[in-house]
Amino acid sequence: MRFPREGDKIQIHSYKHNGYIHRVWEESTVLKGSQHCIIGGNDRTIVTESDGRTWITREPAICYFHSRHWFNIIGMLRDDGVYYYCNISSPFVWDEEAVKYIDYDLDVKVYPDMTYTILDEDEYEEHSQLMNYPEVIDIILRNNLETLLRWIRQKKGPFAPEFIDEWYERYLTYVR
Repeated sequence: MRFPREGDKIQIHSYKHNGYIHRVWEESTVLKGSQHCIIGGNDRTIVTESDGRTWITREPAICYFHSRHWFNIIGMLRDDGVYYYCNISSPFVWDEEAVKYIDYDLDVKVYPDMTYTILDEDEYEEHSQLMNYPEVIDIILRNNLETLLRWIRQKKGPFAPEFIDEWYERYLTYVR
């Protein structure tokens, strides 16, 4: 299987545990592509929700997906700094159509000063019951939430001070 190469345009597909599509990002530019990590960039891309509604992202974003971590990270570049939106999710898979992952509801919003808020805990509990998340999934997700919070506190990976800016500069070479 060929993994996406730098400069390729790809889609991102988010699913729910029951297998139904949740959200599709129409286009992201691959900045790094390997079997373990995909980093992409997009700006003003069309997003389609499961009910067919569409919207357009408002700012440039750098997306980080890893095949071994149960989360993905989106760094959004705004005038007052980088905001992060982190999805607790399955590791990504690439099937030559799109980057795909299962969204497990829990999210972490990180502000430019690196404070954060855990979001959608009620939605997680509801979907956990509704879709019968296995206990092992619950354990994996909670452990990965702790790993993600540790990365935030330690400014590791995408939370490192220059990470988003450096990848954004690379993204700009594809859109100029």
